[in-house]
Amino acid sequence: MNGELPVKRENEFSYRICYREGFQDFAAELEKDQIQFYRACIVTDSTVGALYADTLAQQLKSCCHKVTVFTFPAGEENKNIETVQEVYEHLIQEGFDRKDMLIALGGGVTGDLTGFVAATYLRGIRFIQVPTTLLSQVDSSIGGKTGVDFRKYKNMVGAFHQPSLVYMNLSTLASLNEEQFSCGMAEIIKAGLIADQSFFHWLSENHEGIQKRNSKLLAEMIYRSCKIKGDVVEEDPTEKGIRAILNFGHTIGHAVEKLKDFSMLHGQCVAAGYVAAAYLSLQRGLISTEDLFEIEKINRMYGLPNRVSDLDAKDVLAATKKDKKMSQGSIKFVLLQKMGTAIVDTSLTDDEILCGIQYILGE
Repeated sequence: MNGELPVKRENEFSYRICYREGFQDFAAELEKDQIQFYRACIVTDSTVGALYADTLAQQLKSCCHKVTVFTFPAGEENKNIETVQEVYEHLIQEGFDRKDMLIALGGGVTGDLTGFVAATYLRGIRFIQVPTTLLSQVDSSIGGKTGVDFRKYKNMVGAFHQPSLVYMNLSTLASLNEEQFSCGMAEIIKAGLIADQSFFHWLSENHEGIQKRNSKLLAEMIYRSCKIKGDVVEEDPTEKGIRAILNFGHTIGHAVEKLKDFSMLHGQCVAAGYVAAAYLSLQRGLISTEDLFEIEKINRMYGLPNRVSDLDAKDVLAATKKDKKMSQGSIKFVLLQKMGTAIVDTSLTDDEILCGIQYILGE
């Protein structure tokens, strides 16, 4: 399926999200938006670069004078200031200036890191997102959030910097293993939970075809998920209000991710995190026990965890306090007002949050 989705907000940002089955018209898409530049640097990791960097570089040679590739070791542990400094050094040595552009080729780690470099190198240059994982296609490539981890504090250093284009090659999903694919499903399920109950039910009803990676179902699923996030981002591009609902499951999820030393993947941690948030929503009388069971059921369908082991609940609670989603000393916690509608709450007590954490720890 070929298609596109505009993401626009007057005087703030405007870019297209393209859906394609290959890279063959990548250069044409740049020219369509009159994205002209002298040099392009493809930033990618060691896994994705081996699969797609040469193909993308060949496409770029038709529309720029010079193409370079910067490859860093794959893994969340390399999304840090040290890697950013290495990219800076590469760009300086290759003579990159403000007319040039970065290409983020890979998953969320690559997109976050490349976007942060683009936001800060020479006070900001353009970049393009080319997400290759399901998670990055539906989440990190859209919305302009960039950032790197600082001493294992996730995404603590970052900036808002919108891409000039998001180009999705859906055929790259075929190279994902089951674990990587299920991690992307966590963000997609989250989108239905916070904004579209009918989409949540559609994901449940079509899980067999989606798991078999039926191309038509995948295209519709990615489009609908991106539409949800795009609408929220358009209303609140710098997270001063409603955009915070996109953090559903992330407060506890990020704490788990950190304490597990990133041995659990991001999507797995988010899935466990939104189960905890759903349990707290139940305790507040906002959703029913049946709703919570439906959330846990769909996680099982897609191979996502409902429980986490080998952590201390008080350690997880302490880690949530070091999350960037704090407001005047209170955690901005996202709850479900009902299935398909989320709210931001700053009134949860430590005891309440601890109760949610204990639920997913099986205590």
